[in-house]
Amino acid sequence: MATQATSLLRARRGDPAAERVRVCLFTDTLGDVNGVSRFIGTIAQKSLVHPELGLDLMVLTSTRFACPDAPNVRNLAPRFSRPMPGYATLDIVWPDAPGLRRAADAFAPDVVHVSTPGPVGRVGRALALRRGLPVVGTYHTDFPAYVDHLFDDDALTYICASAMRWFYRPFVRVLTRSDAYARALQLVGVRPDRVVRLIPGIDTSAFHVGHRDRAGTIWKGVPGVRPDAIKVLFVGRVSVEKNLPAITALWPETARRARAEGCDAQLIIIGDGPYRSQMQEELDRHAPTGSCAFAGFRHGPELSALYASADLFLFPSTTDTLGQVVMEAQCSGVPVIVTDQGGPKEVVDHGRTGFVLPDPARADGRARWIETILELLRDDDARSAAGAAAHAKIEPMSILRSVEQFARVHAAATRSTPL
Repeated sequence: MATQATSLLRARRGDPAAERVRVCLFTDTLGDVNGVSRFIGTIAQKSLVHPELGLDLMVLTSTRFACPDAPNVRNLAPRFSRPMPGYATLDIVWPDAPGLRRAADAFAPDVVHVSTPGPVGRVGRALALRRGLPVVGTYHTDFPAYVDHLFDDDALTYICASAMRWFYRPFVRVLTRSDAYARALQLVGVRPDRVVRLIPGIDTSAFHVGHRDRAGTIWKGVPGVRPDAIKVLFVGRVSVEKNLPAITALWPETARRARAEGCDAQLIIIGDGPYRSQMQEELDRHAPTGSCAFAGFRHGPELSALYASADLFLFPSTTDTLGQVVMEAQCSGVPVIVTDQGGPKEVVDHGRTGFVLPDPARADGRARWIETILELLRDDDARSAAGAAAHAKIEPMSILRSVEQFARVHAAATRSTPL
């Protein structure tokens, strides 16, 4: 890691955009278990331990959830907070807006970064405009697509898209984590010259083949998992917008056919969300007994070991801007199957590190997913080769590259210079 950081520093020498920049980042999600929270927490940590990257970062949020304990992270208790109806793992929050403003003013940022368009993000946006500071954001979540997926209501989707157009109008730069959503940003009114593709990166030391538990003891902590079974993994929010009903529909047939061929496979769901109880009930009813297990939330070294000790990773989402979990799985040496919609397909080499297939919610896509899963379940050598290729692809994609670019974009924003 030190060698990589040093090479980044050398690349910055003589670059007028390489001076230190003070960035105050406002986010509505930090204590939650999701890829966005992990991404923000990681760049906050890397900015502290790699000062040569030129980023002085303060992260501000207001949530009842536990947040990273770091000197550059401030969580101000919300004035009001309650679980979102139908979505107990997310909160509706009335943030401590005065406290957030005081904390930002004390930090004296050069630029404000708004990571989410929620109540905390709105405080950051308003503060930047009031103080005359440039405002930069990241388009982590395609909310119009989520609304369309959840409600299938053109009017609600239009209202959401209009709100996004208003929200992002004053931003001097909007970062996106995939080319697919660089184009999607134009649909919410962000000019192409203000969109920046953020170099994809993860903490490649936290998610790595070296965390594999070859003895299989890590699975003893997950009820119902058989140590010798082939483990097919999903990690993420257990919700309809992740397209998980498609997995619920295809897994019973997949598991039955696998068993008929003498292949012991288990679908293991790591995470929680509003769809979990329904998904668990339907799989218990329709899938072969013992072919599924629900692990709930897992964190830190345990999560790293579970990733690296799995055999195959499924990610059926069609609305993710990147799918950080897809990168985490591949760096952990696990082949992946993703859809041909959204950002995840951009970090998968079809036929080498995994497979990019049509939406499994469609009949033709469902058949392709079932056959591809079965082919990989049958062939240990193919899974191993794909897992090795996946690790080789993602391991160079260190989060340090993303943090360095993040700093450079914000430094340029303070001068309104071209990137």
